[in-house]
Amino acid sequence: MAINSISYSGSLFGQAVLNLNNQLTNLSTQLATGEKSSTYSGMGVNEGFAIAARQQLSDISAFGDTITNVNTTISAENTALQSLSSIATSVQNDASTTPQTISSTGQTIGQANAQSEFISMVGILNTQVGDRYIFSGSAINTPSVASSDQILNGNGTQAGLKQLIAERAQADGTTGLGRLVISTPATTGTAPATTTSFSVSEDSAGSPFGLKLSSVSSSLTGATVSGPSGSPASVSFSFGATNPNPGDQVTLNFNLPDGTTSSVTLTATNQNPPPTGSFLIATTSTGAPDPATTAQNLNSALNTSIGTLANTTLVAASAVVAGNEFFDPSSSATGAVAANQQTPPQAVTSATALSGTAGTNSLSASVASGDTITVNGTTISFSATAPTSTSGSPYVINTTSGTVGNLLSAIDSITGSTVPSSINSGAVTINTPSAAGFSISASSSTAQNALAALGFSSAAGTATTTAGVTTISAVQPPLRVSSSGSVTGAAAVDQETTPQAIASATALSGTAPSASLSTGFANGDAITVNGKTITFSNAANSLTGPTYNINPATSTVGNLLSAIDSITGTTTPSSISGGGAVTINTPNAANFSITASSSDPNAQAALAALGFSSASGTATTSAGGTNITANATSLVNGSADTVAWYTGNNSTDPRASANAQVDSGISVQYGVQANEQAIRQQLEGIAVYAAVTESPTATNSPAQAAALSSRITTNLTSQPGQQQISDIQTDLANAQTTMKAASDRQTQTQSVLQNMIDSTETVSTEQVASQILAIQSSLSASYQTTSMLSQLTLTKFLSGGL
Repeated sequence: MAINSISYSGSLFGQAVLNLNNQLTNLSTQLATGEKSSTYSGMGVNEGFAIAARQQLSDISAFGDTITNVNTTISAENTALQSLSSIATSVQNDASTTPQTISSTGQTIGQANAQSEFISMVGILNTQVGDRYIFSGSAINTPSVASSDQILNGNGTQAGLKQLIAERAQADGTTGLGRLVISTPATTGTAPATTTSFSVSEDSAGSPFGLKLSSVSSSLTGATVSGPSGSPASVSFSFGATNPNPGDQVTLNFNLPDGTTSSVTLTATNQNPPPTGSFLIATTSTGAPDPATTAQNLNSALNTSIGTLANTTLVAASAVVAGNEFFDPSSSATGAVAANQQTPPQAVTSATALSGTAGTNSLSASVASGDTITVNGTTISFSATAPTSTSGSPYVINTTSGTVGNLLSAIDSITGSTVPSSINSGAVTINTPSAAGFSISASSSTAQNALAALGFSSAAGTATTTAGVTTISAVQPPLRVSSSGSVTGAAAVDQETTPQAIASATALSGTAPSASLSTGFANGDAITVNGKTITFSNAANSLTGPTYNINPATSTVGNLLSAIDSITGTTTPSSISGGGAVTINTPNAANFSITASSSDPNAQAALAALGFSSASGTATTSAGGTNITANATSLVNGSADTVAWYTGNNSTDPRASANAQVDSGISVQYGVQANEQAIRQQLEGIAVYAAVTESPTATNSPAQAAALSSRITTNLTSQPGQQQISDIQTDLANAQTTMKAASDRQTQTQSVLQNMIDSTETVSTEQVASQILAIQSSLSASYQTTSMLSQLTLTKFLSGGL
C-alpha cells in the first residue's frame, strides 16, 4: 500500500501561511511607500473621491500661483502710484514756495526741478513687472507713455508740448493785448458839448484765443461805460463835458482760456504821475475839466494794464490750456458764432431762450414742442407743458421757459462732463469726457434749424447732415492751433465824387474822381509778402511767380490779392466784403506778414488805403514800415501731427483691462492706465510747469512765472468729484482683499481635501509596523509548526510520536 506525501501548499494550513506571507509583503510595501497600494483598485471604494480631490488641489495650487503673481503686480502698482503722488506733492510745494526768480535758463528753481521730476514720472509710468508694462492697460507689451523728450520736444514732424504751448501763445495775439483792440479816442462835436469815445473790443467773434470780455462795472462820473455787447464783444467808453471824480473806478472782467477769470481795475486820480492802477484826471491850463485828455489817459492806462495782464496771467493760462489740449482725452465741439433775435442781434448767451419771437433774446430758429434731439443715444424732449428736467428721468426742456443754459446742462448730465459746456461771445462749446461715440443728432427740421441757430451747421464745419439728420461730432484731442488764419483791414473807400466801398475791380492807381484807391501804388513801389517781393512797374503783370510784378496803371485790387494768394498758397481766396473790408487768408498764420519798406512811404500809404494801417488795429507800424500779422481763430484736430503721449490701451474701464481668476467663479480686476484722470492731471501739470520758459530779462517774467506757479499749485491739488491717486489704490486694495479672502478659503479647503486623500490613499506607519510585528509572530509560529510537520514519517506516526 502506497502512502502519498502531504501537499503543504495545498493544505489549508499552508494556504494560511501563504496569506500571512502576502500580507507581510503588502505591509512592508506600505511601510516603505506610505501608500495603501500602487494601484487604484487597491485603494478602496473612496479612491474616486480622492481623484476628484486631487484635481481640486491642483486648481487651488494654480489659483495660488495666480494670486502670488497678481499681488506682485499690484504691489508694484501701489509703489509706483505712491511715488507719483510724492512727486506731485514735491512739485506742488516747489511751485508754491520757491522764489519766482528767473535764471539764465529762463526758468525758476521750481520749474527746473519739475523737469527732473517729469523725467522720473515717465520712467515710473513705464515700469515693467516681468515682461508686463503695468500702466498700459491690456497692452502689456507696449510702454505706457512716450519718452519725456518726445513729450516735451516732439518727434520729427510731430509736435511736442512745448510747440503747442508756443502756438497757443502766438494765437493769443502778437500785439501784446491778448487779441483785444483798444481804439484811439475820438472827439466829436464842439465844446462844451464834445464827446470823446473809444472802445475795447475782441478782435474776432468766437475765437478761443486771448482775453474775452466778461463784464464791466463803472463809477466814473461824467462817463458812460457800456457792454460787453455785439459780435465780437466790445465795451464802449464815452466821456462828456465833466471829469470823473478822484477815486472813481472802472473794472473790466475777463475770461481766460483755462476757465479762470481776471480783471483790470483803474482808479481816477489827481496825483501826477498817477500811481500804478490809476489814470490821471486832466484839466486845462485854466483849471477847467479836460475830459478829452482824461479819456486819453484812461485809454493809455488800459493799454498798459491790459498789456500787463496779457503778458503775465494770460500767458500762464494759455500754457495750462495748451497742456490740457495735449494730454486730455476728453473733447469738445464748438459751433460758429450765433446771434439772437434782438434788434440789433446780440450774441447768444446761457440766458437766451430756446424759442421766442423777433426782437427778443431768443434763438433765431426756435425749438418746437414735440422736437427731440439725441445725445449719445439719450433723448432730450422739448415740451410746451412739461416742466424742465435737465438731470434725467426723462430729460425734458420746456419750450416756453427753457434756455440755452438748460439745454447745455442736460447735455452735460448725459455726457458726464466735469467741464461744463460754455458760451464764449456767442460760440457754443459742448464738452465731453470722451470723443469716442460722442454725437448730437436732430431728426426734425425745426430741431435741426435750432442746432444751426446755435452755430452748429454743415457750413460751420462742425456738423454734418445725412439723410435729413444733423449730427454734431466732437473733436478728439490733441488739439492744435489752426495754422490757417486771416487778417481783415478796416473798411476802405475809393476816390469817386461820392466815395464808394472798394471792390475787387477798384484800380490800384488813378486820379480823383475815379474808382481807384485814395492813395494808389506807383511805378517803383514794392511790398514784401512772406519774404517775397511784389514790385509795381509798367511791365506786364506777373501774378503767379516766380517773380511778381503788377502794373499799377492797369491793375486792380483783385490783381493784387491774386498775387498775394499765389505767394501764401491759400486754398481760400482772399476777398473783399460789401463794406470795403479786405480779408487776406493764409494757410500759415504763424509766418504771414506783408510789409512796405520805411523808405517807400507811398507803398505804406497805399496799404493804408486798402484798410491796413496801425489805426485799423490790423497792422502795426514799426520804424515807418507797415506790417500786418494774421492771427489764427480756431483749433484743429492735431492727432496726425502731434506726439501721442499715451501709447497703451485706452479702455473706458481701466481696472477691467487686466483680469485674473483667483477662485472658482471669482475674478479680480487690477489694470491701470497712465491716461486715467488722476495720473494724467499730475503728469500734465508737471509737464506744463517744466515746459514753459520766461525771458530772464523781461519786466513781466517774474509775474508770469508767479501766475503759472499759482495755477500749477491749484491744478496739482485734488478737486472734489475728480479721481484721485488714492481712488486707484483703493480699487487695487479691494482686489487684494478679495484675493486674501480667496486664499484663506483655499487654505482651509486644501487641508480638508488633503485629509480626505490621505485617509483614502495613505497608511499609518505605526499601525503598519504593529501589524507587521503581529504577522511576523504568526509566521514564526506557523513556520515552526511547518518545520515539525515536515519531519513526520509513517513510523513516527504509527508509533504515536512526531
